[in-house]
Amino acid sequence: MKITPYLKLATFLCLTIATTCLAQTKVTKTTRPNVVLIYLDDLGYGDLSCYGATALQTPNIDKLANGGILFKNGYATSATCTPSRYGILTGVYPWRNKDAKILPGTAPLLISTEQETIAKVFQSKGYETAVIGKWHLGLGTGNVNWNAHISPGPNEVGFDYSHIMAATQDRVPTVYIENGNVVGLDPKDPIEVNYHKNFPGEPTAIENPELLKMKWHHGHNNSIVNGIPRIGFMKGGQSAKWSDVDMADHFLAKATTYVKEHKNKPFFLYYALQEPHVPRTPHPRFVGKSGMGPRGDVILEADWIIGQFVASLEAEGMLENTLIVFSSDNGPVLNDGYEDDAVEKLGNHDPKGGLRGGKYSLLDAGAHVPFITYWKGTIKPKVSDALVCQMDLMASLATLIDAKASPTDSQDILPVFLGKSDKGRTSLILEANTKTLLRKGDWLMIPPYEGPAVIADVQIETGMEKSYQLYNVKKDRAQKNNVAKSNPKKLSEMVKDFEKMRGDAYSGVQQLELK
Repeated sequence: MKITPYLKLATFLCLTIATTCLAQTKVTKTTRPNVVLIYLDDLGYGDLSCYGATALQTPNIDKLANGGILFKNGYATSATCTPSRYGILTGVYPWRNKDAKILPGTAPLLISTEQETIAKVFQSKGYETAVIGKWHLGLGTGNVNWNAHISPGPNEVGFDYSHIMAATQDRVPTVYIENGNVVGLDPKDPIEVNYHKNFPGEPTAIENPELLKMKWHHGHNNSIVNGIPRIGFMKGGQSAKWSDVDMADHFLAKATTYVKEHKNKPFFLYYALQEPHVPRTPHPRFVGKSGMGPRGDVILEADWIIGQFVASLEAEGMLENTLIVFSSDNGPVLNDGYEDDAVEKLGNHDPKGGLRGGKYSLLDAGAHVPFITYWKGTIKPKVSDALVCQMDLMASLATLIDAKASPTDSQDILPVFLGKSDKGRTSLILEANTKTLLRKGDWLMIPPYEGPAVIADVQIETGMEKSYQLYNVKKDRAQKNNVAKSNPKKLSEMVKDFEKMRGDAYSGVQQLELK
C-alpha cells in the first residue's frame, strides 16, 4: 500500500486528536475543585444589597450571589458564634455538646482530636487544608501557656495550616497564632491571660477611662489594648499584639498568599473574617464610607476584602475550579458592647431583612443568615427557596470530592448546593443559648421557655415565652402571628417531630400539655 502525503497527514491528525482527548480525559479525572468557605461574623440576613439592603451596597458579594445561588432559607446551626462554628466544622448539632457555648479566650479545644471534621475529610483525599481568621473553638487542654507551642488546636483537627486569633476581636489574648505559635512574641515579654482577675498594675477600662479610644457600653471593661477595652485580662506580649484597624488586611494577605502558594494542588480554605463583630475598627480607607458608623463601614470593608480575594483566585487562574461558599455564623446585633453609633446611625437599614429577632435569639433572625454558593462556569445563577444548613456542607462536600464521611447530623444535599435540585432539608433543629427549636418546611415551632423576653443590653427579643409558638415563616416572615392555639394539629405534629429528633437531649423545656 502506497502511503501518500495526505494519508500521512490524516494519520498524524488522528493520533494528535486521540492523544489530546486522552490527556483531557486524564485532566478531568485528576483535577479536583478547590473549596473556599468564606465565613463572616454577625452579618445579618438583610445586611447585603443582594438580599435587599438599600442603605448599603455590597457589589463584590452581590457578584457571587448574581453568578451563583442565593439561598433564601439558609441557616447556621445556632444564633451565636462558637456553636455555629462547631456545627459547620463537625457536621454535628452543637446542642449535642454541652460545652458548645460562647467560649472565653482561655477555653480548651472544643472539638475532640478524635472527632471527624470537614478538614479531615478533605485531607483524606489528599487536599491541603487551612484556616485563616477567627477560630473561637478553644485551644489546648486548659491553662494554655501562650509562650510555648499551643496544642491541640486547628492543626490537630484537620488543618495543615492555621493563622488565627484565638477567640474574638473583643477578647484577650489579642495576638495572632500561626500553627500553634504566637506570632512576633518576645520571650522577654511573656503573655499572661486571666478571665477572672486583673494583673497588678495593668490598666482597665473602669480604672483608666482616660486611656480609651472607644467607649464600652456593657461587658467590655477589662484590659485595654490599642485604646479598646476588652473582655478578659492580659499582661505582656506587647510586640505580638495585633493592630485592630489592619486586621482585615492582615487576614486578606494571608489568604491570598495561601492561594498563590497552593495553586498546584487542591485545597480547602476556611476563611473566617472577623467583621462585622465588635469592636468594629474599619481601616482609615473605609471610615465614614457608609454613613452608618463603624458597623456599616466594616461591612463595606468586608465586601471589598472579598472582592480582592476573589480577584486573587481569578489572577491565579483558579476561579473556574473553585467552589466558594459564603455565609455568616449568626444573625445581626447592633449594640454588642461598645458605643459605636450602630443604633444611632442605623437610619432605614434593617440588618434583619424583615425577619424577627437577631443574634442570641430563638426567633428566625437568630440563625437565618445569608448563604451563597458560587462556582464560575459550573453553577448556574438562581435564587433558591430550599432549606439548607451550614452543617450539611460536611456530607455534601465529601460527596463532591468522592470522600467518605462518618454519619453525623450533616445531610448530603450537594445537588442543592450546586443548583441541580431545589429539594433541601425537610427539617432542622436550631439553637440559641442552649435552647432549641424546630424549623420544618415552612413552619417554625419554639417550645416554652422561662426567661426574659428581651436581652436588655442589646435590645434583642429572645423568643422565650411560657407557651408554645408556631409560625408559618413563608407567609409570616416577621413572625407576627403565633398560630399555636388556632392550629393545634400542626403544633402537635411539630412537637412530636421535635421530641423525636431531640431524643434524650430534649431537656430544659417545659413540658406543657397540648390542648
